[in-house]
Amino acid sequence: MSAPNVLRVEGELTIFRAAELKPALLASPPVTEIDLSGVTDIDTAGVQLLMLAKKTALAQGRDLCLTGHSPAVVDVFELLNVAAYFGDPMVMDSRTPAGGARS
Repeated sequence: MSAPNVLRVEGELTIFRAAELKPALLASPPVTEIDLSGVTDIDTAGVQLLMLAKKTALAQGRDLCLTGHSPAVVDVFELLNVAAYFGDPMVMDSRTPAGGARS
């Protein structure tokens, strides 16, 4: 079994970066894991891009895992109720206070 092809997203995952990130998400060899631990902001364009990557992986009969969900990602996934779509466990960073409250 080959090592996963991991894409680490840093900074914003927003409409302003969607066009830049799309080729990397749909590249060959295909990405098997997207590390979201460095995402500081995400909007619906970012969520749509992740959904496209997941849909493409499923159509190609392969797995795509989202890992390291940052607090920004967790907040938006919960707000939009899309966590189940991706099917990946979301583990909150231990630095984030209980209940998701941030100072």
